[in-house]
Amino acid sequence: MALLEVKNLDVRFAVRGGDLTALRGISFSLDKGERLGLVGESGAGKSVAAFSILNLIAKPGYIAGGQILFEGKDLAAMSERELRKIRGNRIAMIFQDPMMTLNPVLTIGTQMVEAILAHRKISKKEARAIALDRLQKVQIPSPEKRLDQYPHELSGGMRQRVIIAIALLLDPEVIIADEPTTALDVTIQAEIMDLLLNLCEQENVALMLITHDLGVVSQVTQRMLVMYSGRIIEQGPTRDIIDNAQHPYTVGLISALPQMGEPGARLFQIPGSMPSLKNVPTGCPFHPRCDYATDQCRQAMPDYVHAGNVDVACFEVSKRMEQEKHMQEERS
Repeated sequence: MALLEVKNLDVRFAVRGGDLTALRGISFSLDKGERLGLVGESGAGKSVAAFSILNLIAKPGYIAGGQILFEGKDLAAMSERELRKIRGNRIAMIFQDPMMTLNPVLTIGTQMVEAILAHRKISKKEARAIALDRLQKVQIPSPEKRLDQYPHELSGGMRQRVIIAIALLLDPEVIIADEPTTALDVTIQAEIMDLLLNLCEQENVALMLITHDLGVVSQVTQRMLVMYSGRIIEQGPTRDIIDNAQHPYTVGLISALPQMGEPGARLFQIPGSMPSLKNVPTGCPFHPRCDYATDQCRQAMPDYVHAGNVDVACFEVSKRMEQEKHMQEERS
């Protein structure tokens, strides 16, 4: 049994004029110690999927259907009191902006100790010792000094290390990292991702990494999901998808990477933009931007087809698989 399993998850936002669907039929799993990447443009539904796992979606958003199973128990059906035992304790989350996560009027030590005492019945002295140990694990220099400092006294990279240390405080089984390096410069980004990867490997913690950076996903994750307009359109082993992407959208994302173009040439760009929740097209939501779109794509949502080790929701891929199968049958 998978450590975390999401089944047919639907998330909607109740607004005037009718509900808007942010996630439709999302299904995936995460095993203990596994590293999973969620990839897609802004508005694809990556963060909504992450927040849904811990039922952190603010109203008017709500989980409309499906299950979120953690060790077989449905998180979506749990009470707020039951969820408190899971959040931060067994499933931890790293948010995009550390300044929005850390309380500016409390010292780092106070915030870390409070987080521990909320879940463990130990003394403040013992909690402070755990906090100090976690700061040492994330390689923060002079950790004793940092415990008594305020967030504004630390650099952006240092604050993000503190956030990772807080995520590790209670030895979680799963860490959900939502764009953990967005606010940092490139060199610090690499350091933070290396640190996160090493910690997950050492502690055998499962990592769910949400990002739009395919370069990071290819280096850090073992499996990846590509999302578009609230739906998973391709999923499978990261290396298989990076080396041989099947869905036209995934192909476009990879083609847009700077290293894929000729030096000095214009970067490739997928035409158009992600549709808003109010204007999701009928059929395959990617069809207005797709070179292979047919009337079938405009009218119906494609089912998943198994292409090698990868699951893809695309009529073009399905058609190609049928042709290949037919040719093999003719040869035999």
